[in-house]
Amino acid sequence: MKKLIFACLSVLLLATLVPALAQQGKSATIAVAANGNTVSAAVGNQPGPSPYFLFFDTQGAFVEAVNNPYKDAGSPGPLVLDFLASKGIKILVAGWFGPQIVETMKGKGMRQVVFSGSAKDAVKKALELK
Repeated sequence: MKKLIFACLSVLLLATLVPALAQQGKSATIAVAANGNTVSAAVGNQPGPSPYFLFFDTQGAFVEAVNNPYKDAGSPGPLVLDFLASKGIKILVAGWFGPQIVETMKGKGMRQVVFSGSAKDAVKKALELK
């Protein structure tokens, strides 16, 4: 009887944990401000007006490309950071960061990585600095 109970509990635990663990590996934690929607796109000069954000997971695997919904806003920086923070982003890569955006990022538990080149190479650098 104990073996049956243990087996049932094990199955229930696995049924609960496996999907959660699989999803955890796919969640994005790195965003690259980019001029295009592929991993070969150039890193954008600044996060606010960048046309795209490319999301990568903790292993550096590409998750998705997202249009920057605030690229045309008057002061896009704070809106972009709220958007990225809501997506769980912890690292943001761009060509340059002003002092105000860096301070705001710290308050949101995010850090910046300055990089010039392709998004794919930017993620490699971000992971090296982790």
